[in-house]
Amino acid sequence: MACRAPKAPSGRLRVAILPLLIGSLLALGGRQRPKLSAPPESLSAAEFARLVQDISEDGGYFHSDNLISNETTYLHIVHKLQDMGATGGAYIGVGPEQNFTYIAKVKPRIAFIVDIRRQAMVQQLMYKAIFQLAPTRAEFLSLLLSKPLPKTGLPARNASAPDLIAFFRKISVDDAAYQANLAEIRKLIKEGFRIPLTDSDNNGLEYIYKSFKSDGLDITYQMGGYRSAYFPTLGDLIAGTDLVGKPGSFLADPDDYDFVRGMQRKNLIIPIVGDFAGKKALAGVGDYLRSVSLTVTAFYTSNVEQYLFQNGVFPGFAANVHKLPITERSLFIRSVPARVAYSHPALRPGHMSIALLQQVNVFLQDVDGGHYQTYHDLVTTHYIAAD
Repeated sequence: MACRAPKAPSGRLRVAILPLLIGSLLALGGRQRPKLSAPPESLSAAEFARLVQDISEDGGYFHSDNLISNETTYLHIVHKLQDMGATGGAYIGVGPEQNFTYIAKVKPRIAFIVDIRRQAMVQQLMYKAIFQLAPTRAEFLSLLLSKPLPKTGLPARNASAPDLIAFFRKISVDDAAYQANLAEIRKLIKEGFRIPLTDSDNNGLEYIYKSFKSDGLDITYQMGGYRSAYFPTLGDLIAGTDLVGKPGSFLADPDDYDFVRGMQRKNLIIPIVGDFAGKKALAGVGDYLRSVSLTVTAFYTSNVEQYLFQNGVFPGFAANVHKLPITERSLFIRSVPARVAYSHPALRPGHMSIALLQQVNVFLQDVDGGHYQTYHDLVTTHYIAAD
């Protein structure tokens, strides 16, 4: 017996049913996608403080203070970054001042600096306060080193990095200026940035700021109280050059300094306490970036992944990277210790580290394929070296 097809619903009925169908499909398997907002041009102090505190995890241990970088090759990768179109979007980094140089080169819309040490967050807040108070590179170094500027004979706006260094080597530290500056920095963090500081934070802030006063341009990376002549000084890093001999530090170029200062004043460089393999910080950064329609352009990991492998938590980091919004242009920036990869083809004579890039989507494909059993596997597989 033939069966007659059911009669199609009338136009009016179809109009009524359509929203119900769409709503049902959206609801299947989960909740509806939240409405996205545009990338922020700036953040209020309240929103900045909320992000710092809400995304941060409890502080963890690391074996060094890392008050400045120890990477003499950090500029080697800059031209390759630019050639590969790494600009705009979001920047994620770890550690101290080298982030400002990468931020100046990438020019992201927003940046998160994620470090397991709470003291690193305090140091980033100190830097933020100094940027806020210092319209020029000379004023920045004056505040950082507790060396008051003279009334005359100041460096020109476009003074070279070597000229800036020579200028500050002739100026003496002033203890009264140190005390006044420290009080102003502390007040700005608490009242201007709305970040409450614990007693431990305050002690850490004083230790960090005093270290720059005591050691000045000769301050170096320190590990367990040990300082090696092999580590670059702050002066070395400021005067450091890329592979064509051009100084590239954010303190070597007034326009680079102005860009980073502008981001700091707009509250768009956000320091977070977080473990790369933790459950909260990187996932929280990823959630926020999605909410403001941004993807990761550059993720500077230094050599943190080395310790993630040593501690058996690398899979947790890989899972967190899966949670970040990326594109095919998203890049890792790595600094690989030469002692770990002493035979690496990209190693350059006279340096203790190797600067490498890697596409984040390639990294995730390799992770899913089980290609990274060791840190050596990671830094020798599908890497991109400086030209």
